[in-house]
Amino acid sequence: QAEIERSFQRLRTDTIDLIAVHNLIDTETNLAVLRALKEKGRIRYVGVTVWRDEQFPELEAVMKRERLDFVQVNYALDSRLAAERVLPLAAERGVAVMVNVPFGRDRLFKAVKDKPLPDFAAEFGCRSWAQFFLKYVLANEAVTCPIPGMAKAAYVEDNLAAATGRLPDAAERRKMEAFIDAV
Repeated sequence: QAEIERSFQRLRTDTIDLIAVHNLIDTETNLAVLRALKEKGRIRYVGVTVWRDEQFPELEAVMKRERLDFVQVNYALDSRLAAERVLPLAAERGVAVMVNVPFGRDRLFKAVKDKPLPDFAAEFGCRSWAQFFLKYVLANEAVTCPIPGMAKAAYVEDNLAAATGRLPDAAERRKMEAFIDAV
């Protein structure tokens, strides 16, 4: 309780829009504290975060046991395990999904370094690898928003362009997966 009160003070606000129990640390206790603040109108959305695939079983249990507004999970074109059970469960329960590391902690950029975009990427408006990777994540209907790192203004513009035009359909997503799996 004291820690969250310090957060309100540091942020100089009486209301926090979105807050999560990071890394599933003591979810039962921490979610109770956050829910009490939500009931008082001091927090709008409450959720939990994970950053490793090995945490998915515990995340699923929390999602089934608790009423969450959102979850934050790792999901990328080269890290698709969340799509098997976590993302469908989130959709089923009406839980928003924020995706951390949609570029696979730079693994994807390293894998395609000096490679041209595949020709089929133009079919859904991709002009860069960042757009290719983000459109893949965004095309999963359970995903609410990706959280890409953006150290430069040019990265922001490039990443935002992934939200324009159409997203890849299921067949195109399979082609994207096959392409990345082969590099």
